[in-house]
Amino acid sequence: MSLDADWRAGIDAVDAALIDGYQSGFPVESHPFERVARDVAAETGVDVDADDVLDRVRALRERGVFRRFGAVLNPPVIGSSTLAAVRAPEDRFDEIAEVVNGYRQVNHNYRRDHEWNQWFVVTAGSRERRDAILAEIEERTGCEVLNLPMLTDYYIDLEFPVVNGDRFARESLDQTAVSATRISERARGDLTPLEGDLLLAIQGGFPLSPTPYADVADEIDAPLNDVLAAVERLLADGCIKRIGCVVNHVVTGFRNNCMVVWDVPDDELDARGEAVGSLPYVTLCYHRPRRTEQGWEYNLFTMIHGREAEAVDAKIDELAADHLPFPHERLYSTETLKQTGARYEDLVADGGD
Repeated sequence: MSLDADWRAGIDAVDAALIDGYQSGFPVESHPFERVARDVAAETGVDVDADDVLDRVRALRERGVFRRFGAVLNPPVIGSSTLAAVRAPEDRFDEIAEVVNGYRQVNHNYRRDHEWNQWFVVTAGSRERRDAILAEIEERTGCEVLNLPMLTDYYIDLEFPVVNGDRFARESLDQTAVSATRISERARGDLTPLEGDLLLAIQGGFPLSPTPYADVADEIDAPLNDVLAAVERLLADGCIKRIGCVVNHVVTGFRNNCMVVWDVPDDELDARGEAVGSLPYVTLCYHRPRRTEQGWEYNLFTMIHGREAEAVDAKIDELAADHLPFPHERLYSTETLKQTGARYEDLVADGGD
């Protein structure tokens, strides 16, 4: 039996409905699992109640199929986020990774097969704090930092069905909807004090209980109805991308991913970015700045996730031949050094430059 088949052992129709159907769209109401149970029962024909569903979500998280349960935050909208990289000498690679990973605000760090070999994301409540962390990393490691904040989001969505035999993400889908969103480095989300408290409370996930929103309301000492309204508002504003069960793609077989960086003519960037972002197999597509002074000439980033390395390579070949006939490099992820949700210490900007 293959590794991909192993994780599906014991997965029944109800589990599959939860895994593929509730990566987003989790109800925002006082007893959400009751609604989920009714909908899953109608979809599968299996008689389940809220307790059954809650137990299944807990079990899937314990098995590692779900990394966590709760909100997926949108760092560039809430505070200030950037993708950064260093060229870590091999004999100091682990030491440098330890320094980088020691920051709570570093939520992803990967080894990639490239001269810039350690890629990490820094997310903070303000641009000032973000840049201070980058400066500290540079000083503490002695490594020059490549700072690549997102400028335009063409398509970013790691929600895709996994209880299937797809060789790459969304192989079974025809298209995805895209819209270019300009990202301000000073995006604050215009958070109220309640919203700031709420986002800090849920950044690590929701309680796995029959009343997750009420539990959060108790934690931040706010009325439940105010918390429910704030969650709806944050979803509408894009501060929260989705609410549901966050799938662990490695556990579900999607172990191969490649970040491809492209040198696209500036006057073609938006048209190319939106066209490529609409391709279902492209899981991430965004514009980041060139850093010519550091030898970085690329301005469009795409990501493809797959179960099979050969399938990922084939889709990249297709991208280059049919959609992006420009110089590019393939930065394969070879090791996960850190992977968590975005984490904030605070969400209060000082208003300074």
